[in-house]
Amino acid sequence: MEKGIIIKGIGGFYYVLYNNNDIVECKARGIFRKDKITPMVGDNVKFKILKNSHGIIEEILPRRNQLERPPVSNVDQGIIVFSTTNPNPNFQLLDRFLVLGEKQNLKLIICINKVDLINSGTINNKIVTERYEKTGYPIIFTSIKEYIGIKELKKHLSNHISVFAGPSGVGKSSLLNEIDMEYNLATNVVSEKINRGKHTTRHVELLPYGDNGYVVDTPGFSSLSIEDIKKDELMYFFPEYREFLGKCKFSSCIHIHEPNCAIIEALHKGNINKERYDSYSYFLEEIEKSKLY
Repeated sequence: MEKGIIIKGIGGFYYVLYNNNDIVECKARGIFRKDKITPMVGDNVKFKILKNSHGIIEEILPRRNQLERPPVSNVDQGIIVFSTTNPNPNFQLLDRFLVLGEKQNLKLIICINKVDLINSGTINNKIVTERYEKTGYPIIFTSIKEYIGIKELKKHLSNHISVFAGPSGVGKSSLLNEIDMEYNLATNVVSEKINRGKHTTRHVELLPYGDNGYVVDTPGFSSLSIEDIKKDELMYFFPEYREFLGKCKFSSCIHIHEPNCAIIEALHKGNINKERYDSYSYFLEEIEKSKLY
């Protein structure tokens, strides 16, 4: 049997890349459906090539992880893309992306696109840096129009499977086209009426990049559920909290109203960003409410 990686799946057909640059169209064995297993883009698989030059997937190798939205497996890096304006940034949504990326143990990079559009009415680099400087996440500011940050972004992509995620209209597909013009991904403009972009990515696909790298263009979306996260594990998905965890008076501390809380003390001293803490509090309340129903 041959080994390869699923780079695209459409209508029950899976396109498997093998031998570095050969692609074969495959169907999955019926037993996967019986066992309620669906092959995913990013899966490493074993397959047989049939006489008609098509293939059949015989085995799905163990997954390192799997994302639900977008449906892709074995990703190890997340490029979280937001824009300075058009659409305006929603930092709480950005924090939600980061929490879910942390849950999947991804290396995370914040990319703020369209910096050529910064003016007095939009965010600026300082606002973003101050909010996230203590997280340790790399922050890359990009502009396709002025070719800002593109080279820096490229440096992070080889030897990784990187998912580009973020709301519609922030320029994910345009960034990928700038990284490699052969991708030729569809793009669209942002609606002035609703300040959101139209979905131009219709399916998930791995796009080869550089040395042993792949990038994943994904459909944009604006809401992500964190209800499957337990309230006592949420704190571990805020990297700036880690040096203070275990230093509270109570081992069961969830860092909201408890006395002698190391996180709250760090917040008051300015060692934790107030807006990031507000996101943590909001997410914690959301998780607690979800358990009531």
